[in-house]
Amino acid sequence: MNSNQPILISIVGPTAIGKTALSIKLANFFNTEIISADSRQFYKEMQIGTAAPTNEELKAAPHHFIKHISIDDYYNVGNFENDAISKIEQLHESHKVVIMVGGSGLYVDAVTKGLDELPKVDMEIRNKLNTKLKTDGLEALQFQLKKLDEKTYNKIALDNPQRVIRALEVCLSSGKPYSSFLTSESKKREFKTITVGLTADREIIYDRINKRVDLMVQDGLLTEVEALFPKKDLNALNTVGYKELFKYLEGEWDLEFAVSEIKKNSRRFAKRQLTWFKRNGETLWFDFKTDVLDIVEAINKAILKA
Repeated sequence: MNSNQPILISIVGPTAIGKTALSIKLANFFNTEIISADSRQFYKEMQIGTAAPTNEELKAAPHHFIKHISIDDYYNVGNFENDAISKIEQLHESHKVVIMVGGSGLYVDAVTKGLDELPKVDMEIRNKLNTKLKTDGLEALQFQLKKLDEKTYNKIALDNPQRVIRALEVCLSSGKPYSSFLTSESKKREFKTITVGLTADREIIYDRINKRVDLMVQDGLLTEVEALFPKKDLNALNTVGYKELFKYLEGEWDLEFAVSEIKKNSRRFAKRQLTWFKRNGETLWFDFKTDVLDIVEAINKAILKA
């Protein structure tokens, strides 16, 4: 490691592929700490359904941004960008290498590339859109976005209400399409990012997802969701693993169907994650079974080039 530039190793890949386990191995190898870029694991009330690191895993290496806020808190990707960059810079004072891990593509990009500067949003507009979501449903918001900004409509994860509302509130507050504010220029960072991707054949990924969901149910996911049911309308809870079981608790679906929907929606999410992460042509991709020392060797080669 002859480069003086601090290094951020960013571990990406689809859900249930083994990112957490790899991040701990790499943190131990490089004697460093872990930044979580999994936006669902930020919430302290959501442990089982987000596959947040266990107490044993948290003890195995120091973690940051795991269960650090409440579902009642307003916390967006811009807040995370500022907080994560500040923490990474602080860690780099005593560690040459810092690890970041997470499957939330937008949050990963916020740290590695930076977010575009978006206009200030009128809170009244945000509140109206949230009300519209409750009364008219997500499809009405999707239709509105298609009319106002078809470019964004064709690009974002339309089944994510927060993403749709974020784009709409910018359109309505500024009078311009959300897409007009997005540039491809990356912000300058004081560190070099080396991105490591884990993957597998699609059938293996899907099988791992199905087994993980079964384990979540076995570990008490339904009990966790029942405790959160009174707050089911919060944006943080409009996510895979929770929204499906809310339908069961409301009597709309039976439990077996709700669990099968969690599996289906998790598989769809994994597909979107891979599409997002494959856009980065500099990622070092490895099969999920690759020995950690082989991954370390590839990282060290990349560090020498930094």
